[in-house]
Amino acid sequence: MSRKKVSGRMIAKRNRRYNKIAMIGITLVVCMMLVLLYVEGRSVQQRISANTQKQQELAEQIDDEKARTKEIEAMQDYIQSDEYTEKIAKEKIGLVKENEIIFKEAD
Repeated sequence: MSRKKVSGRMIAKRNRRYNKIAMIGITLVVCMMLVLLYVEGRSVQQRISANTQKQQELAEQIDDEKARTKEIEAMQDYIQSDEYTEKIAKEKIGLVKENEIIFKEAD
């Protein structure tokens, strides 16, 4: 009967040792996972910052292009006007209105 008690104690002692080893292993795995999550979190945060900056730059480009579009539309309206047609006719072709006097500088 004493043999059973001794072997029971040894088994309990061995089980405690295995439990300690298992706990250390689990702790190491959890720590590695935490480190991995931290590193991935930093990487994601950097990508978010880069994307936010890019989004701001694109918003500025959109505003610039909208302003440019308005300028182009205004130019189109001007080109279709009679005032522009007269200006081009005078500058390029040399046409004048009836009863209009043209003064030229002497060279």
